[in-house]
Amino acid sequence: MYALVDAVSFYASAEKVFDPSIRNKPVVVLTNNDGCICAVCPIARKLGIPKFESYFKIKWLLQKHGVVVRSSNYELYADLSERMMNVISRYCDDQHIYSIDESFLLFKNYGDLIKDWHQYGHEIRRAIWKETKLPVGVGFGTTSTLAKAANHAAKKLPGYNGVAVIDSNKSAHAILQQMSVSDVWGIGRKISKRLNSQGIKNAFQLSTLSPKAVRKEFSVATERTVNELNGIKCISWDEVREPKQQIFSTRSFGQKVVDKYVLQTALVKHGSIVSKKVRQQSSLVKKLLIFASTSSYDTNYYKQSIIYQFPVATDNSCDISSAISSVLNEIFVKGVLFHLCGVGAIELESRHFQQSDLFMTDNSNPALMKCFDKINNRYGQGTLKMGSEGQSEVWQMRREFLSPQFTSNWKDIPKIKC
Repeated sequence: MYALVDAVSFYASAEKVFDPSIRNKPVVVLTNNDGCICAVCPIARKLGIPKFESYFKIKWLLQKHGVVVRSSNYELYADLSERMMNVISRYCDDQHIYSIDESFLLFKNYGDLIKDWHQYGHEIRRAIWKETKLPVGVGFGTTSTLAKAANHAAKKLPGYNGVAVIDSNKSAHAILQQMSVSDVWGIGRKISKRLNSQGIKNAFQLSTLSPKAVRKEFSVATERTVNELNGIKCISWDEVREPKQQIFSTRSFGQKVVDKYVLQTALVKHGSIVSKKVRQQSSLVKKLLIFASTSSYDTNYYKQSIIYQFPVATDNSCDISSAISSVLNEIFVKGVLFHLCGVGAIELESRHFQQSDLFMTDNSNPALMKCFDKINNRYGQGTLKMGSEGQSEVWQMRREFLSPQFTSNWKDIPKIKC
C-alpha cells in the first residue's frame, strides 16, 4: 500500500502556526517581490480569492474581505516542512519527500499489521497537527497514482474528512468518477485538452482506455498512468536520486539596480547558492552561465549572458565568485535598469569520477568548503560568506508583508509571558 500526505495550502497554513490570531481568518501568501498570489487558505478560497492572480489587480478584493496578506517566508516554510516530514517518517518504512509539502509513503514490512487504513490516516493527521499545527490530507492507494487520487479526494471531495482510501475497484470508481482528468497525476494541460476533445472528462473514463492505444497516441508515461489507475504498479521512486544535470539560482530585484557593485554582490550571492547545491550532490562545475537583464516590459530591453568555462571543474565558492567578478564588465552597462540576474551551473561533473588534468592543479580545496558549509549549517546561512557578497543586500526581493522568522532568527523567537 502507498500513501500520500500533503499539507493543505501549505504556505498559508504555515503562516497560521505561530500566529493563532489569524487561524480563523482568510490568508493569502504572495510570490517573490509580492507579485502574485501563490497560496490561498480554505477560508479565503470560499470567498472566491483566485490563485496565481497579480496582487495589484485584486488588492481591492482582499481589502474588501479583510484578507490577511503575507509575503513568502521561505525560512519558516523550510523549517516547518522538515518538522512535518520527520513526523511522517515515523509512520512508514519507506518515505519519499516529493516536494516541500508532499511526501509519499510505502508500507513494505508492516502494512499487513494495519487493519484500518482510515483510522491510521487520521492518526497521522492528528500527530502532524499536534506537533506542527499543520493541517494535512492523507490518501492511501495500491499504487502511487491511486494514492495521489485518494489524497485529492481527502482534501477536495465531500465526505472524506481529510482521509481517503482506494483499496478496491469500488472505492477507486467512487473517487475517479468525481475527478477531472486534468487532476490526475501525470496528465498535463495539453494531454488533458486532447482527452477532453475525445470525450474523456474524468479519471474513471481515462482508466477504461486501452493502455497500448494510449501509449501509441500519447506516450509511455501516459500508458503508465492508465495502468496505475487500474492498480498495476509502474511508477516507483529511486532509492538513490540521480544528481541534477543543471543547477540555477535566479531572482528579480526588489528595486531596479543601476550600480555595478550592487549587481556584483547579487551575482556572487547567486553563485554561492549554486556552489552549495553543487557540493550537496557531490558535483563539480565545468561551465557557468552568468546573466542579467532588464524587465521584459521595459521599452529598451537589455539582456547579457556570459558562459565561463573553468580549466578544472570546481565546487569552490571562491573560484565561482572570482569567475563572476571577472566577467562583470561584460555584463554591466551604465544607465541600464537591471531587473533580474542569475547564475547557472550548466555543465556538471561528478566529484567521484573526475577526469583530472595533467597540467592543471585542482585547487577546489574540498576540506575548506566542507568547513565552510558546516559552519553555515550550524550557525545559519550567511554566517560565513564571500567578501564580494557585501554586507548590505539592497537588491534583495521586496517582502513588505513578511511575517517573523519564528524558528530561524533569534530576534523572532516567540516569547511567552506568564
